[in-house]
Amino acid sequence: MSANVLIIDDDRGLCELLQEYLQSEGCDVYTAHTGTEGLDTALTREFDVILLDVMLPQLDGFEVLKALRAKKMTPVIMLTAKGDDFDRIFGLELGADDYIPKPFNHRELLARIKAITRRVAHLLHNTVAPSFKYQDLELDLASRTASIKGTPLPLTGTEYEMLHQLIKSAGQPVTKQTLSHTVLGRPLAPYDRSVDMHVSNVRKKIAQHSSHTYIKTLRGSGYIFLKA
Repeated sequence: MSANVLIIDDDRGLCELLQEYLQSEGCDVYTAHTGTEGLDTALTREFDVILLDVMLPQLDGFEVLKALRAKKMTPVIMLTAKGDDFDRIFGLELGADDYIPKPFNHRELLARIKAITRRVAHLLHNTVAPSFKYQDLELDLASRTASIKGTPLPLTGTEYEMLHQLIKSAGQPVTKQTLSHTVLGRPLAPYDRSVDMHVSNVRKKIAQHSSHTYIKTLRGSGYIFLKA
């Protein structure tokens, strides 16, 4: 695997271990140990994935993510405290693509990174159909962007792919398990709210520009993109 990875974590020992491990798997790895340094590095360089710790000096992980999302949609995996649901949910609300609780297995982290890079690579090369359009919502597959009445929606890569998957199955139910496997690259775990949060973010961003209901929740099952 070849990927440019930025690790923003004040635990220098962990950064060294992750850097050594990821480099052995073919990644180019950069590290930053404060929120300010990490944000500056993330904004001035191009990365395939950013690993972002929540607890950081100067700027915490949430502040870094919020500032980053104002300018870039680089995929972000949050490193959260084990069992801290608030950090996970808040990170997803701010636009994180995924999270992994500490302590974590290095191989699981690598699998998460591979899932994100595979998804991005697939989207970049999958331009068979130029666009999808329903009502006033349009998805441009070539540029991987969405818009309402011509106004761009600031979707993260994960949010865009969630919407893409729902639109591809317009009029048909899509289970949370399918969305988790297809978009996040992993089975849906018990109590995992990642899919719900990403879909919720998509709805909120659409609602800022349109009163039309596009995505309906199927209680206990998943979601359906409404054709009309």
